[in-house]
Amino acid sequence: MDHNFLFDPSILADLDYSSWKSSFRPGVSPHTPGQGFKVRPLCASDYDKGFLQVLAQLTKVGTVTREQFMARFNAMKDDKSYYVCVIEDLNKREVIGAATLVIEQKFIHSAGMRARVEDVVVDDTYRGKQLGKILTVVLIMLSKHLGCYKISLECTDQKLPFYQQVGFKQDGTNYMVQRWET
Repeated sequence: MDHNFLFDPSILADLDYSSWKSSFRPGVSPHTPGQGFKVRPLCASDYDKGFLQVLAQLTKVGTVTREQFMARFNAMKDDKSYYVCVIEDLNKREVIGAATLVIEQKFIHSAGMRARVEDVVVDDTYRGKQLGKILTVVLIMLSKHLGCYKISLECTDQKLPFYQQVGFKQDGTNYMVQRWET
């Protein structure tokens, strides 16, 4: 078993969902995402468990060698601002979902921290089981646990209802971007 986690898994175990207002289907929750499923931090061994293939269902991943994966994993681990959570199908030993929480250190809000949700994806064969909702709620509660003053994300208009069901609201700001080919 790989114990090289991106962050301490006890942080996830200690999250208190008692204040969470949105409901899940009976028998499904962040602590019990489904029979044989587990929410946990990204591990170094997830390179071999389909993590990048799941991300490729969301966006272009490109070719990432094991060495590149480990260099990025270790940089993110050392930075301590990245919280990549995955759902693993323990029976198949495969990553079937992932989501990232990025923490930004700020001078505003009394030198506070804000959180940003990135790269929420569930393998297409596992969709419809509330796993994306579980991952998103885990990130929301994790951001509260870490002391962030807000959490935000960018999404397409098509995804608005999904994120609204877990409490996100459009705040009237404009999201702008510049992209460069890499």
